[in-house]
Amino acid sequence: MNRFSLWAKLLVFTLLYLPLTVGNTAEVPEGFKIEVFAENVDGARQMALSDTGIIYAGSRRPGKVHAVIDTDGDFKADKTVLVIDNLNMPSGLAYKNGDLYIAEVDKVIRLKAIDKNYNKSPIAEVVYANLPDKSHHGWKYTKFGPDGRLYVPIGVPCNVCLSEDERFGSIIAINVETGESEVIAEGVRNSVGFDWDPKSGDLWFTDNGRDMMGDDIPPCELNKVSKNGDFFGFPYVHGKSVKDPKYYKRFKRDHPQMNFVEPEWEFQAHVAPLVMMFYQAEQFPAKYKNSIFVAQHGSWNRSTKVGYKIVNLQLDEDGNVKGQTDFVTGWLEGEEVLGRPVDLITLPDGSVLISDDGFSKIYRVSYSKPSA
Repeated sequence: MNRFSLWAKLLVFTLLYLPLTVGNTAEVPEGFKIEVFAENVDGARQMALSDTGIIYAGSRRPGKVHAVIDTDGDFKADKTVLVIDNLNMPSGLAYKNGDLYIAEVDKVIRLKAIDKNYNKSPIAEVVYANLPDKSHHGWKYTKFGPDGRLYVPIGVPCNVCLSEDERFGSIIAINVETGESEVIAEGVRNSVGFDWDPKSGDLWFTDNGRDMMGDDIPPCELNKVSKNGDFFGFPYVHGKSVKDPKYYKRFKRDHPQMNFVEPEWEFQAHVAPLVMMFYQAEQFPAKYKNSIFVAQHGSWNRSTKVGYKIVNLQLDEDGNVKGQTDFVTGWLEGEEVLGRPVDLITLPDGSVLISDDGFSKIYRVSYSKPSA
């Protein structure tokens, strides 16, 4: 082989593999750094941080829950342990008083004293069994609210429909000790993320818009609950004003007052906003304090892909969203998907972890003030 042929082959090899290398590097604003915190966390979805610093990660299709452990405190996990498997889409996790709560499609289970038992085949006890068993939009996000109850969304079992089972299309709050529950929000298609405003105490949640209406409608939503039982429009109205072609004509009959709560913010159609989080730590610059971060999981029902990033929403003095900017990008190169963000949690030092169920990774975003 002559020298020219060798260099030509090396050039072709470089051109073929350079996009993959570059594409796997997420981009963050100046002063921030994003690194892989953990790999091979099968289908990592919602995370829960324990009092001892262990991170538990649920999954959807794999049916597994893992414990992810940073034993030496260098912000890189060096141990991942399978806690429990063969569950029914255990996407949603919450930690309270030493116990791990896991929301499956049709029930919520509890693993007691989890930090002492995560590697000992812990016994699961059912704390709530009154959830529908439909898997379509059946995977859950769950979180304990300021009132001590466990909040759980129940997505509709369809793209767009009306169900005789009134549990569908809601967010409920569960007392895990008594099993009593209350409907917090109705007319919610598929929420996979919520958090409480640290100033007002209001519950905010994302909602994924319906499919099959084209590339650009309807918008996905960010909503706020003003009072328990608020109705948010599904399936009659999407976003602020998109009338459903099948169900809007029934709106007046089903809801004579024609009232629904409009979203606080409309995202681009099909970006699939999942977990949202009010940032309440101190590590990031001051402008991010009490702002909202949202993981956009990314589109499937669109001719060209959108989403696959983390966005930041700033609020004004009255608590209204005043704008949206990109925060983590680089997980979509053309039509090639390189990351599918799901959950965001804040570590005690103020850095943020991001789970990625498409590539079974967890990332860590940290900030250091740029040197002068």
